[in-house]
Amino acid sequence: MTEEIEKEAYILALQNAILHGGKAEPRSVLGRIMARFRNTEAQSALKVVSSAVDLVNSRSIEEQRKELFRLAPELLVKEKKERIRQLRELEGAGPGFTVRLAPYPSGALHIGNSRMIILNDEYAKKYRGKLFLVFDDTIGSEEKLPQLESYTLIREGLEWLGVRWDAEYYKSDRLEIFYAWALRLIRQGIAYVCLCSSEELRKRREEGVACSHRDQTAEENEKLWGKMLSGEFSEGDAVLRAKTDIAHRNPAFRDRVLCRMSDRAHPRVGTKYRVWPMLEFSWAVDDIELGMTHVIRGKDLYMEDLMEKFIWDRLGIKGPRFEHFGLLRISGVKISKSKSMSEVMSGAFSGWDDPRTWSLQSLRARGIRPEAIRSFILNFGMSLNDITVPVDSLYSENRKLIERDAARYYFVDSPVHIRIEGVPQVDFVESMIHPDYPERGKRRIEVDGSVYISSSDAESLDGSEIRLKDYCNIKLQGRTGIFAGRENRELPRIQWVTARTAVPCEIIMPDGSRRTGVAEPSVRNIRGGAPVQFERFGYVNLREKGERMLFYYTHD
Repeated sequence: MTEEIEKEAYILALQNAILHGGKAEPRSVLGRIMARFRNTEAQSALKVVSSAVDLVNSRSIEEQRKELFRLAPELLVKEKKERIRQLRELEGAGPGFTVRLAPYPSGALHIGNSRMIILNDEYAKKYRGKLFLVFDDTIGSEEKLPQLESYTLIREGLEWLGVRWDAEYYKSDRLEIFYAWALRLIRQGIAYVCLCSSEELRKRREEGVACSHRDQTAEENEKLWGKMLSGEFSEGDAVLRAKTDIAHRNPAFRDRVLCRMSDRAHPRVGTKYRVWPMLEFSWAVDDIELGMTHVIRGKDLYMEDLMEKFIWDRLGIKGPRFEHFGLLRISGVKISKSKSMSEVMSGAFSGWDDPRTWSLQSLRARGIRPEAIRSFILNFGMSLNDITVPVDSLYSENRKLIERDAARYYFVDSPVHIRIEGVPQVDFVESMIHPDYPERGKRRIEVDGSVYISSSDAESLDGSEIRLKDYCNIKLQGRTGIFAGRENRELPRIQWVTARTAVPCEIIMPDGSRRTGVAEPSVRNIRGGAPVQFERFGYVNLREKGERMLFYYTHD
């Protein structure tokens, strides 16, 4: 019985790992073991399961697939019955439902933005509502400035994700609307013009002490506001502040800035305006002016919620409902839009499709399908919990989409030339286009007894008898292979490429490094965008055809 449980635990761990990005979950496997072997003592079963899971998780997902295919192929090809994750209902959602996307155009959208994008898009579809694209292109921040090309990059990313928006707006076109609201706040005694230095104001806020300008009359503030607009003040001399609670427990909320001046040129409107709203003020205005019914965003934007509600409450306005989701972190992925922008502009990165940017453009270049990103995001729904997941969870969703269609090819990394002695003359051998779908046929590979194998195989297998997959068996001796027969025996099996017809290839890896090697000549027939697997190397996506073929590495 123990042997049977060990075998079953191993098979179930393999299946569970493949369905969850290469990492089996012990509790899931244990539950299935206990259900099948009801008289088994839980503690002993846990030891068996833990051992099986540790062994399975030490292997690559490709090795896991091969092992499960050997032991229980019916479990590998059996389609996973996905739990359909229904997005939770939003209170007050119904006819007229309207939400918005609010990208700041300082670079391309990246994988970290995808949760906000997809949740808003899915809810708009769920309630047959409207989705607006509103570029958050103010100059409210001293650190960031909108970039003209970013508008196009953002649209490209959204279109690739399958997002369709009903209207498009730019904050930079709406300055007069913001000014009118600011004047309204001034006249109602909700906002004032502050002439304090930033150092002085920071000290007072920390101490919970109001500055002298807070007690100015509405008339005085209106005159000062007019001077801000007319250019009588220099940048940094004056800001418009809200009269929030000066004793609020969070010093950052005390007398928040609503508008500040900037002399920098805007990429769309140049120097037409010198007074720009902070993002949270602009949203307090536009969430009303554009008719939002709900605002769906990360829970880290709590301060923005407070400021919008403060303004609406003081003006007696009923605003949209706020709905939040937790932070989604992807382990192994480092994202910095500002760093990526700097590296792209300096030439350190090849462009926004450089894999190190993790932009939507880079994911498309690598062969990640937009449907995979959508499935990956929807797996987490609208949970408020902060979640950290391995990047292979995204890759797992992508494998489901491309594995069946990906044709197989031989590729040799860091090639070493091997001359085979004593091999009988044949003109070609045949290899399956896809081993799981024989109906797709075979490809012919010309042979002449002279091949390339990878340097790692040449070093680790020197002195061993090995099989050149679908060709022949050889005894490897340095840079020579002694023919040892054609029968398909249980030997280490490696990829190879005929030296005479080898096609030079370069593969750009996720970390930006480049791997060079050679591939079989069939790679010249690959169509751009078609999924491809280089056997024992990983999935790749064609970037450029030429004397040297250029690919992006997708994942294993």
